[in-house]
Amino acid sequence: MRSEKKGVGVIGIGYVGLVTGTCLAELGHHVICMDIDAEKIAQLGEGEVPIYEPGLPELLEKNQERMIFTTSLEDVFEDCEIVYIAVDTPPTFTGDADLSRVFQVMSALPGLSTDDHIMVMKSTVPVGTGNKISAELARLETGNIDYISNPEFLREGSALGDFMEPDRIVIGSRNQEAGDKVAALYEKLEAPVVRTNIPTAEMIKYASNAFLATKISFINEIANVCEEVGADVTIVADGMGLDKRIGPHFLNAGIGFGGSCFPKDVTALKQIAGNTGYHFQLLNAVIEVNELQKRRVVNKLRKHLGPLTDKTIALLGLAFKPNTSDLREASSIVLASRLMGDGAYVKAYDPVAIPYAAKAVRGVLLCDDLLSAVEGCDAVVLVTEWDEFAELPLEKMKKIMNNPLIIDGRNFLDPQQVRAAGFTYEGIGR
Repeated sequence: MRSEKKGVGVIGIGYVGLVTGTCLAELGHHVICMDIDAEKIAQLGEGEVPIYEPGLPELLEKNQERMIFTTSLEDVFEDCEIVYIAVDTPPTFTGDADLSRVFQVMSALPGLSTDDHIMVMKSTVPVGTGNKISAELARLETGNIDYISNPEFLREGSALGDFMEPDRIVIGSRNQEAGDKVAALYEKLEAPVVRTNIPTAEMIKYASNAFLATKISFINEIANVCEEVGADVTIVADGMGLDKRIGPHFLNAGIGFGGSCFPKDVTALKQIAGNTGYHFQLLNAVIEVNELQKRRVVNKLRKHLGPLTDKTIALLGLAFKPNTSDLREASSIVLASRLMGDGAYVKAYDPVAIPYAAKAVRGVLLCDDLLSAVEGCDAVVLVTEWDEFAELPLEKMKKIMNNPLIIDGRNFLDPQQVRAAGFTYEGIGR
């Protein structure tokens, strides 16, 4: 007989864990959120959100009576039958996912007075991990713990909408009853539920992100060809996207993808394939194209400015995408490093990410506003397409810049408007 515990636990209150816990509370569940970072737990207990995600502070405040924050693993397992694992799985130097935090949770289980539980893996783990953990759980004397793979498909900047209005809910399980209980948590959501085995659920996550990353690298290759033949990639992408077999999403040419998911998951899937003896050639190309896109931006600057030594370049946007403060694998970090490697001085402004950027972009002068960033610069590179940058104060910028040059790394600006203001404009594939 399973226990009558009513709460739902979430272990690891990073980006995925906090969004998951808050949205589960919004669905009416009582949620216990656990993390080893005592400072973070104290912040959340006071209603302070340590990450930037639109709408999250308000949703957390709305559901605070259904949420408890703790540093105690015992609290979670004593009061919750279903426990989500949402710890970080960053890449190792080999490209594999680092599962040390997952196994730290596993190693703590024998010391707990556990009985019947359902462990739900939200963290992105390599295909086959679930079967290994299931075997380990069976070996441990911790009571009956069923393992479920329930991958997340949250986009930073729109994570609440992605959780509450998902395209699909994927549940991989061995035990039908355990899978039913996890599916019941989402019964208020109108979305297809994919029930499958654990390895297939794990692969759906990796395959989805790898395919989206492939679309981005593909359109960037098309953009590079467009520059050579005089075509406009923005119109090409619009024309392609009208084909229902292709669709319009992820066809925005630019300086490449970043963030906490795509680079990590593409590399991990390539490594998963390699560990089985299969050479995933397509993903090698996806990764290579993504890296080369940053170099093309540097080459565009060299084309207009010559050697970059002692030139001052302003980066508009540091976060890997708008509506987030996340700088993990952000294009701005790679671009800043390469520019400084060429002897350039780099300044930067981001509407949200500046307080988080000091450690990520060492050597860059971080500015509190846009005009301070562009003052005295020889060129501006638009890196992140924040809404704030849609209408740049071009007249003011031209007066305080050394040289009126804008490289639009996201094809976000109106080229005619920028050129009419007296700037040299260059986009990607336009």
